[in-house]
Amino acid sequence: MKTSKKTLQLHSKIALLGVFLISITRLLAAELLWEKLEPIPNSIGVAGSFAGIDGSVLIVAGGANFPAKKPWEGGTKVWHKSVSILPNPEERWRSVGTLVSPLGYGVALSHPRGLLCIGGSSATEHHRDVFILHWTGSRLETEIVPSLPERRAGMAGVLIGNKAYIFGGTDTPNATSAKATLFAIDLAGKKTEWRKLEQLPAAGRILSTAGTYEGSLYIFGGVALQKNDDGKPVRQWLRDAWRYTPGRGWGRLIDLPRPAVAAPAPAPLIGEKLLLLGSDDGSKELRLPSEHPGFSKAILAYDPIKDVWEEDGNVPQTQVTTSAVVWGNRWVIPSGEIRPGIRSPEVWSALLR
Repeated sequence: MKTSKKTLQLHSKIALLGVFLISITRLLAAELLWEKLEPIPNSIGVAGSFAGIDGSVLIVAGGANFPAKKPWEGGTKVWHKSVSILPNPEERWRSVGTLVSPLGYGVALSHPRGLLCIGGSSATEHHRDVFILHWTGSRLETEIVPSLPERRAGMAGVLIGNKAYIFGGTDTPNATSAKATLFAIDLAGKKTEWRKLEQLPAAGRILSTAGTYEGSLYIFGGVALQKNDDGKPVRQWLRDAWRYTPGRGWGRLIDLPRPAVAAPAPAPLIGEKLLLLGSDDGSKELRLPSEHPGFSKAILAYDPIKDVWEEDGNVPQTQVTTSAVVWGNRWVIPSGEIRPGIRSPEVWSALLR
C-alpha cells in the first residue's frame, strides 16, 4: 500500500509538533519567572498556615512560629489565628478577621465556595474541625463542614472536582507513629460526610506532598515516625511515591531521586508534570540547628505519563511546610519555613515566561 506525499507531510508535521510539545513541557520548570509579592503581615513569617484562593483573593490564615526565641534557645512555638487577604498581586495585605482559635498544620484547599481548611493542630492538641473561609468583599464568613472522623495534623490533601482527599498525618502532638489512612468527602453530595477509603499499603507518614493528575491522587515522600529507646519519635525520610485512583486503589510509582519532605503543597501541575518546589531532603539533619544552611532548592519534576523523575531548575528560596496556590496565571508560595525553626514572611510568585 503506497503512502501519499500529503500523508507523509502530515505525519512529519504531527511528529514535529509532538517533539515541540515535549520540549515545551521539559522547559516549563526552568522557564518559571519568579518574583516577590508583598510579604505577609507577620514580620517573621509562619509555617503551617491555611493558604489558598477564595474567588480572586489570596487568603493566609493561622500558622505558627517562634516569636520570642529560636527553638534551640528555648523558644516556645506560638500558634496564630489571624486571617489576612491579598486582593491582587499589586496590592497590600489586609487583616480581615480571625479563626475561632489558633490553628495550623492542617490542609488548605481552594474550592469555589471558599478556602477549605481541614484539621490541624494547636499548642496542646490535634483537631478534627473542617470549615470554609469565604471573603464576601466586606467581611469574612465561616461555613462549618462535617468534621474529620479522627484528629489529624501534618497530613497531605488535594481537591479532585468536588471531592477532597486527606491522607496521613498524626492524631496527637507526641505521636510516635504516623497514619496511612485516606479520607474523602464529596462537597457536592446530598449527604456530605467523610468516608474512610483504602489505606496506603506502606508506612504511614507526615509532611508528604500530594498532587493530582487526570483524576488520581499522588503522594510523594514524607516522614515516617518510629519510637526510640526513650519513647520519643524519630524521623525516617522517605523516597517512595504512590498513586491512588478511585475504583482502582493504590499503586506504587518509581521512587523519588532522594527524600522529599514538606514541599509546598499541593504539588503544582505545570504542563504534564507535578513539581516539588524545593523540600527538606534530610541531608542536613545532623547539623546544629543554628548552622543549618537551609533546605534543598532543587525542583523535582515528576512525569505521571512516563513515571519518571528529573531535576528541573531551582527555586529562589526554599519555603517548606506551606502551600502552593494557583492564583490566576501564577503559582504563589506564601511564607513558610526556610530553616528548622526559622520562618520567612516572603511571598514568592512563579509565572511562565
